[in-house]
Amino acid sequence: MATLTERIRLQAIPVAVVLAAFIVLWYVGAVALNAQGAIERVLDPQGPWTWRDLISATLSMQRPVVPTPGQVLKELWSSIMDWPIDTPRNLLFHAKVTASTTLVGFVMGSVLGIVLATAIVHSRTLDRALLPWIVASQTVPVLALAPIVLVVLGSLGMEGLMPKAVIAMYLCFFPVTVAMVQGLRSPQKIESELMYTYAATRLQAFWILRLPASLPFLFPALRVAIAAGLVGAIVAELPTGAQAGLGARLLTGSYYGNTVQIWAALVMASLLGLVLTAAVALLERLVLSSRRRP
Repeated sequence: MATLTERIRLQAIPVAVVLAAFIVLWYVGAVALNAQGAIERVLDPQGPWTWRDLISATLSMQRPVVPTPGQVLKELWSSIMDWPIDTPRNLLFHAKVTASTTLVGFVMGSVLGIVLATAIVHSRTLDRALLPWIVASQTVPVLALAPIVLVVLGSLGMEGLMPKAVIAMYLCFFPVTVAMVQGLRSPQKIESELMYTYAATRLQAFWILRLPASLPFLFPALRVAIAAGLVGAIVAELPTGAQAGLGARLLTGSYYGNTVQIWAALVMASLLGLVLTAAVALLERLVLSSRRRP
């Protein structure tokens, strides 16, 4: 059997190859898309210059169409290290605000999804009445729904984090609901008949049989849900004109044409998504491994 180090190495090599190819394509795309601007703003359109001068100019523009990975990393490092963490100039400050909204919406969406799935599984009427509407709810673009929800909740006196968390919840509850319905229905007929033989109540059958059987279905859905919740939290920050959050950082960068700031915020959002997803994956390993113990 391969050791843990060998397994990690075998998994890391494909990831590293894909990452290297992505970075190379990123640089090539940056040079190609920034070339026209470099000729007009940095180089002399009529003067002599070589292809090396053109590449150097495209990679060092102050406001490029597509910043290079080096420029984005420099912006990330400067934003994190050069400013106190509790100031709006620090990206970690904005990441904390967005993460708070995401986690609140994730918890609300997960609870709502589990409750809806439980109701659907135990009631044929609710199955027919709710499930089509749950599926139909996801056909509404969140970008169009967010301003409506924020205005309605704002008129009810809900401000700050909660309206944005509701948008995140909207994207979180659907994968949890669908996965939990499938998971709660996953026990075989013979297992259900065994619970009936023991005269178990519906609640006992739920806790002893259905809920444990649904966990392998639930946790992959939770990983999808928390990533979707992050998207919802960022989208919800856009129409509110928020002063904090990664969505607000993206909006500020777009106002001033600062593409490097926009890309740095996007990279931070990606890193935040990886951290949140990894946290759910770690929780999954802890829960499922504890169930396997005798």
